[in-house]
Amino acid sequence: MLQRWVTACLAGFLALGASPLWAQTFEPTLTVGAGIQGSYDHTQPEGGDALDQFSLNHLRLYFSGDITKNISAMVNTDYDSSLNTMKVLDAVGEFHASPMFNIWLGRFLPPSDRANFHGPFYSNEWAVYIDGIEDGYPSIFQGRDNGIAYWGDFKAGITKIKASVGVFDGASLSTGSSEVLWAGRVQLDFWDPENGYYLNSTYYGDKNLLAIAGATQVQSGKTATTVDFLMERKVMNGGAFTIESEFSRYNGLGGYYGATKSEGGFGLASFLFPKQIGIGKVEVLGKFAESEFTSPTPSYRQKTTDVEIGYIIKQFDARVFAFGTNTTFNAVQTNTWSAGLGLQLQLSKQILGPK
Repeated sequence: MLQRWVTACLAGFLALGASPLWAQTFEPTLTVGAGIQGSYDHTQPEGGDALDQFSLNHLRLYFSGDITKNISAMVNTDYDSSLNTMKVLDAVGEFHASPMFNIWLGRFLPPSDRANFHGPFYSNEWAVYIDGIEDGYPSIFQGRDNGIAYWGDFKAGITKIKASVGVFDGASLSTGSSEVLWAGRVQLDFWDPENGYYLNSTYYGDKNLLAIAGATQVQSGKTATTVDFLMERKVMNGGAFTIESEFSRYNGLGGYYGATKSEGGFGLASFLFPKQIGIGKVEVLGKFAESEFTSPTPSYRQKTTDVEIGYIIKQFDARVFAFGTNTTFNAVQTNTWSAGLGLQLQLSKQILGPK
């Protein structure tokens, strides 16, 4: 049934592409880019030896463009530090008839939580994915899976609705099941809209946001479910105040530390000072998270406290962080604290098509 549905969708796209409506002259576009994240970390496990480490956290290459008015493609790669090699991050064929009707096919982020959608490069915090809560969904690499999804942006009165649903390859996820994985997400934006599929966890004062969303993935009766919240207000002509939170429950699907069942939540607050100091602005950020892992036994809890100071030079294209993180467990895992510095740089340029 799934194969017939995918074949029918592709046949429909080809038919549209061959129709006179889509045969109009169109100049293709191509944008290329790159992004790097590097850090220095001092990590001290309780009762163990400290580790000082310089790391290349990410090296990403970006390629995207429009083939016709309604058909686009995106190819992104990322460095896998554990294997010292480059891997496919995204490889997507995109059909977009309108903001309300978009189909993506290939490898990309399935519908999931905001943390997965913003990734490490568009996160408000530097120390992401260490709290046992955010972005615990199963994936092939960096949150991605192979599949097909529909997504659309709608407006209902003063509320903007963002919805997505898709079906993805289950055999490559190492979840113990070869059945397909179903994923869906619904987001409500009450102030400014967030257009497009991927998201940020801050807009550094470019938007006033009040957004709440729920997402779930299901495979073989096992589920991973999250609810996330983001509020951001522009303050004092160039500053921003941000509150973010999430609750997650992994019931046999995804999660952390090999636990088959877990749940937890976090709260984050940040303030971007409006006054520019030198070439950038200063941001202060604090986060507290608590999660519980209940299967297999014994059950145990994790508490994570993160304090950061960011120097935001050009939003997500140039920023520096100083961070300190304390992670404690009441059993099973080892308590640690860490501190360090992180640097992020990105650039992109359109090299084909009308400017």
